[in-house]
Amino acid sequence: MSAPLRGIVAYPITPFTDSGRVDERLLTRIVDDMLAAGVHALAPLGSTGVLPYLTDDEREAVAETVVKRAAGRVPTLVGVSSLTTERTVHHARHAEQVGASAVMVIPLSYWKLTDDEIVGHFEAVARAISIPIAVYNNPATGGLDLGPETLARLLQIDNVTMVKESTGDVHRMHRLVQLCGEQVAFYNGSNPLALAALVAGARGWCTAAPHVIPRLNVELWEAVARGDLEAARRSFYRQLPFLQFIVAHGLPRTIAAALELMGTRVGPLRAPLRPLEPGRVEVLRQILLELQVLPER
Repeated sequence: MSAPLRGIVAYPITPFTDSGRVDERLLTRIVDDMLAAGVHALAPLGSTGVLPYLTDDEREAVAETVVKRAAGRVPTLVGVSSLTTERTVHHARHAEQVGASAVMVIPLSYWKLTDDEIVGHFEAVARAISIPIAVYNNPATGGLDLGPETLARLLQIDNVTMVKESTGDVHRMHRLVQLCGEQVAFYNGSNPLALAALVAGARGWCTAAPHVIPRLNVELWEAVARGDLEAARRSFYRQLPFLQFIVAHGLPRTIAAALELMGTRVGPLRAPLRPLEPGRVEVLRQILLELQVLPER
């Protein structure tokens, strides 16, 4: 199977009502805003979508809302990860049933998994669905670090066709290309590494930044695509303070704070997550003023 994604892959936040329910109406509006800004794909239920904090019913509602609203205009990459293989398979099947273009799986474990256990996990998901699977490597959140050799082994599974690498080490991407060939579809998941990864050949950039600066994100992708590295550098360094800030202080709380500064309240974070501290909100405000996405007070 081919990789269906290329370009800016936007990760919508999961908004909540004041009573703590998933706000499907606001999620639809967030999707509309991202599509209007020109993102190339949507990836609900990633880190920004607070996947581990949602019930099964909530996860399915989020997946269905985003896929239905995208309506085939852009590909959709739905996060389906869970601690158990059985639940991961369950959510992968649901994503396929509602029309997702592909699913993303990060192996999660209380106990450190062996390579054979990780491979078995992905093989079970691959047997259960026919759409492509992206391997998500993010040891900072998943607790497991998939090295290039393990990723290359996973890519031998028929419909495992993509790798999202979030360690912030571009050398891993080069090593993966050495192991699997130039055709390997890898995607950058480390916001501060976006320029280096795209220049190194990443098929796309998976990011929550389009909530706030979608046109800058698309501008960077387009500059790299046409080989204008000077324009790409200008665009990247303009957005870098924001990218560094959201990574340093946690995607859900920083994106929620940024949206609220811009006039959109996405509701309370799901405990134990807490809002961004007031002092950091003021730092974020100054960054957004520099980016000209907020009016001067």
